[in-house]
Amino acid sequence: MKKMLAVVAAAGLMMGAVAHAGMPGADADKLHEYLTKEKPYTNWKLWPGKGKLYKGTEPHGALLTTYVNDVALKSIKAKKGLQNGAIIVKENYMPDKMLAAVTVMYKVKGYNPEAGDIFWMKYLPDGKIEASGKVDMCIGCHAKVKGNDYLYTGKVKK
Repeated sequence: MKKMLAVVAAAGLMMGAVAHAGMPGADADKLHEYLTKEKPYTNWKLWPGKGKLYKGTEPHGALLTTYVNDVALKSIKAKKGLQNGAIIVKENYMPDKMLAAVTVMYKVKGYNPEAGDIFWMKYLPDGKIEASGKVDMCIGCHAKVKGNDYLYTGKVKK
Protein backbone atom coordinates (compact mmCIF):
# COMPACT_ATOMS: atom_id res chain seq x y z
CA MET A 1 0.00 0.00 0.00
CA LYS A 2 2.80 2.42 0.91
CA LYS A 3 4.54 1.60 -2.36
CA MET A 4 1.36 2.32 -4.32
CA LEU A 5 0.88 5.67 -2.52
CA ALA A 6 4.49 6.59 -3.32
CA VAL A 7 3.92 5.78 -7.01
CA VAL A 8 0.70 7.82 -7.09
CA ALA A 9 2.43 10.76 -5.36
CA ALA A 10 5.37 10.60 -7.78
CA ALA A 11 2.99 10.51 -10.74
CA GLY A 12 1.18 13.57 -9.37
CA LEU A 13 4.46 15.45 -9.03
CA MET A 14 5.48 14.54 -12.57
CA MET A 15 2.09 15.68 -13.91
CA GLY A 16 2.56 19.01 -12.11
CA ALA A 17 5.96 19.40 -13.73
CA VAL A 18 4.51 18.50 -17.12
CA ALA A 19 1.75 21.08 -16.65
CA HIS A 20 4.44 23.76 -16.58
CA ALA A 21 6.68 22.03 -19.13
CA GLY A 22 7.00 24.08 -22.26
CA MET A 23 6.37 27.29 -20.34
CA PRO A 24 8.92 29.98 -21.02
CA GLY A 25 11.17 31.13 -18.22
CA ALA A 26 11.78 34.75 -17.31
CA ASP A 27 12.89 35.59 -20.86
CA ALA A 28 11.13 38.29 -22.88
CA ASP A 29 11.80 36.82 -26.33
CA LYS A 30 10.66 33.33 -25.33
CA LEU A 31 7.61 34.69 -23.52
CA HIS A 32 6.65 36.78 -26.55
CA GLU A 33 7.01 33.73 -28.81
CA TYR A 34 4.90 31.68 -26.38
CA LEU A 35 2.15 34.32 -26.20
CA THR A 36 1.94 35.03 -29.89
CA LYS A 37 2.77 31.73 -31.60
CA GLU A 38 2.92 28.70 -29.30
CA LYS A 39 -0.12 29.43 -27.09
CA PRO A 40 -1.72 32.57 -28.54
CA TYR A 41 -3.14 34.55 -25.66
CA THR A 42 -6.04 35.73 -27.83
CA ASN A 43 -7.39 32.17 -27.55
CA TRP A 44 -7.43 32.39 -23.73
CA LYS A 45 -10.35 33.34 -21.51
CA LEU A 46 -10.97 36.94 -20.59
CA TRP A 47 -10.58 38.05 -16.97
CA PRO A 48 -13.83 36.91 -15.28
CA GLY A 49 -16.45 39.66 -15.33
CA LYS A 50 -14.50 41.80 -17.80
CA GLY A 51 -15.42 42.06 -21.43
CA LYS A 52 -13.39 43.38 -24.31
CA LEU A 53 -12.52 47.06 -24.40
CA TYR A 54 -13.54 47.95 -20.84
CA LYS A 55 -12.67 51.36 -19.40
CA GLY A 56 -9.02 51.63 -18.39
CA THR A 57 -6.77 54.04 -16.56
CA GLU A 58 -3.32 55.44 -17.19
CA PRO A 59 -0.70 54.33 -17.84
CA HIS A 60 -2.39 51.37 -19.51
CA GLY A 61 -4.84 53.11 -21.76
CA ALA A 62 -8.37 54.35 -22.18
CA LEU A 63 -9.67 50.88 -23.05
CA LEU A 64 -8.40 47.46 -21.98
CA THR A 65 -8.91 43.80 -22.74
CA THR A 66 -7.40 41.34 -20.26
CA TYR A 67 -6.70 37.69 -21.06
CA VAL A 68 -5.68 35.00 -18.56
CA ASN A 69 -4.14 31.58 -19.03
CA ASP A 70 -5.66 28.53 -17.30
CA VAL A 71 -3.33 28.84 -14.28
CA ALA A 72 -4.29 32.49 -13.77
CA LEU A 73 -7.99 31.70 -14.20
CA LYS A 74 -7.81 28.96 -11.55
CA SER A 75 -5.92 31.35 -9.27
CA ILE A 76 -8.56 34.06 -9.72
CA LYS A 77 -11.38 31.65 -8.95
CA ALA A 78 -9.62 30.10 -5.93
CA LYS A 79 -8.85 33.54 -4.39
CA LYS A 80 -5.59 32.25 -2.89
CA GLY A 81 -3.21 34.40 -4.91
CA LEU A 82 -1.48 33.85 -8.23
CA GLN A 83 0.03 30.43 -8.70
CA ASN A 84 3.36 29.80 -10.41
CA GLY A 85 2.84 29.87 -14.18
CA ALA A 86 -0.05 32.36 -14.10
CA ILE A 87 0.04 34.76 -17.05
CA ILE A 88 -2.10 37.86 -17.43
CA VAL A 89 -2.02 39.71 -20.75
CA LYS A 90 -3.54 43.17 -21.05
CA GLU A 91 -4.16 44.82 -24.39
CA ASN A 92 -3.91 48.59 -23.94
CA TYR A 93 -6.00 50.67 -26.35
CA MET A 94 -6.23 54.35 -27.17
CA PRO A 95 -9.67 56.08 -27.09
CA ASP A 96 -10.06 55.41 -30.83
CA LYS A 97 -9.70 51.64 -30.12
CA MET A 98 -6.26 51.52 -31.68
CA LEU A 99 -3.93 49.07 -29.92
CA ALA A 100 -1.11 50.99 -28.20
CA ALA A 101 0.72 48.21 -26.34
CA VAL A 102 0.42 44.82 -24.73
CA THR A 103 1.48 44.42 -21.09
CA VAL A 104 2.15 41.11 -19.40
CA MET A 105 2.45 39.87 -15.83
CA TYR A 106 3.93 36.37 -15.52
CA LYS A 107 4.38 34.63 -12.14
CA VAL A 108 7.72 32.79 -12.21
CA LYS A 109 8.65 31.03 -8.97
CA GLY A 110 11.88 32.40 -7.53
CA TYR A 111 12.28 35.10 -10.17
CA ASN A 112 11.86 38.14 -7.92
CA PRO A 113 10.52 37.23 -4.46
CA GLU A 114 10.79 40.87 -3.31
CA ALA A 115 8.14 41.83 -5.88
CA GLY A 116 5.80 38.85 -6.00
CA ASP A 117 7.91 36.76 -8.43
CA ILE A 118 6.36 38.70 -11.30
CA PHE A 119 8.16 38.96 -14.62
CA TRP A 120 6.87 42.10 -16.35
CA MET A 121 6.81 42.75 -20.06
CA LYS A 122 5.51 45.44 -22.40
CA TYR A 123 5.56 45.18 -26.16
CA LEU A 124 4.26 47.32 -28.97
CA PRO A 125 1.73 46.28 -31.66
CA ASP A 126 4.61 45.55 -34.06
CA GLY A 127 6.01 43.05 -31.53
CA LYS A 128 8.95 45.18 -30.40
CA ILE A 129 9.63 44.53 -26.72
CA GLU A 130 9.79 47.89 -24.99
CA ALA A 131 10.40 46.73 -21.39
CA SER A 132 10.80 43.43 -19.59
CA GLY A 133 11.99 41.80 -16.40
CA LYS A 134 12.07 43.68 -13.10
CA VAL A 135 10.55 46.86 -14.52
CA ASP A 136 10.76 49.56 -11.83
CA MET A 137 7.83 51.58 -13.18
CA CYS A 138 5.54 48.53 -13.13
CA ILE A 139 6.68 47.31 -9.74
CA GLY A 140 6.49 50.80 -8.21
CA CYS A 141 2.90 51.34 -9.29
CA HIS A 142 1.62 47.81 -8.70
CA ALA A 143 3.29 47.66 -5.25
CA LYS A 144 0.27 49.67 -4.06
CA VAL A 145 -1.73 46.44 -4.44
CA LYS A 146 0.98 44.08 -3.22
CA GLY A 147 -1.58 42.37 -0.94
CA ASN A 148 -3.50 41.31 -4.06
CA ASP A 149 -0.43 39.90 -5.82
CA TYR A 150 0.28 43.23 -7.53
CA LEU A 151 -3.02 43.16 -9.46
CA TYR A 152 -5.48 45.99 -9.95
CA THR A 153 -7.84 44.23 -12.37
CA GLY A 154 -9.68 42.22 -9.71
CA LYS A 155 -9.34 40.23 -6.53
CA VAL A 156 -7.07 37.19 -6.51
CA LYS A 157 -6.87 36.92 -2.71
CA LYS A 158 -9.58 36.83 -0.05
